[in-house]
Amino acid sequence: MKIGIKSILIFLLVFSFSKTNGQNIIEEYQKAQNDSIRIGKLDSDFLKYIETGYTLAKPENEKNISGVIIFLEDSGFENKNISAKQMYSQANKAGFAVLSVSTEIPLDFFFSNNSIIDAHKTIKNAFEKNYLPNKNVFIIGVGLSGHRALKYVEYIKKTQPKFSLNISGLIICDAPLDWVRQYNEGKRDRRINFEEGAVWEGTFSNYVLEKHLNGTPKSNLESYLDFSTYSYSDETDRHIQYFQEFPIRAYMEIAIEYWLEKKRKTTIDNNAPDMVGLIAQMKLAKNENAELKIIYPQDSKTEKKNTAATWISVDKDELMEWITIQCE
Repeated sequence: MKIGIKSILIFLLVFSFSKTNGQNIIEEYQKAQNDSIRIGKLDSDFLKYIETGYTLAKPENEKNISGVIIFLEDSGFENKNISAKQMYSQANKAGFAVLSVSTEIPLDFFFSNNSIIDAHKTIKNAFEKNYLPNKNVFIIGVGLSGHRALKYVEYIKKTQPKFSLNISGLIICDAPLDWVRQYNEGKRDRRINFEEGAVWEGTFSNYVLEKHLNGTPKSNLESYLDFSTYSYSDETDRHIQYFQEFPIRAYMEIAIEYWLEKKRKTTIDNNAPDMVGLIAQMKLAKNENAELKIIYPQDSKTEKKNTAATWISVDKDELMEWITIQCE
């Protein structure tokens, strides 16, 4: 009997409903399994599984939803909707719902198609259960979730599932896309051993990259190029074809002095080159609606510089105007 109850609890749906900022907030998550995954070589290098599910913010006028904005945020590190909730006010005014989707993998790189399939099932469930319109759909990715966003779009384009989102645009903010560059950044951070956070991040990311991509960029370059949605090292630009039809924005922040002084990073030891490179290749692919948005020091809203800070500094009112224009 105890085993039966435990099994039920593992798959128990945690459902809640609330109202904030003029929007109806709905949460539906499965309880996290009582296990963890290895993220390094040390005995302590484990992360616990997280809740899988979604948070949905529906506009006040639920009967006339104009479109849906989707974030692939995890329920652990990204606290379910840490980036999405910054768009709630603007989305509500424009009649958009905002959906945040999490898999059970903490800091999910989408190494496995299973993660992408799980995310897709959650999206499908959220759309059907909440009667969301499959029109004017925009996917936004901040930091690692930007990588997830493009991996998701690529997978959907390749597999053509029966339920497929009618995507009207993509917004990528300060995201790591080139995992060859990212690996080398992590390798350098570990070598110079200057700043604790950078060393931890480099150690973690390089461990999982080597594990899931079967080696290093030097020993298995093709695996890294296949995994990267954009890479400076990819002479064939194999992934651009999956995104070139969509209006797309990439956001980056110029913070060279900060990275130099705080972490001794160079101009290529951040995600800015990936943002510039993605848009450059989109333009070469004749996408006339590909745009790079640069946040300059005088426009920054935080002293600390990271992907979350870049997103905070994005003008959400102007972004929502851009989203609305793509719907016309």
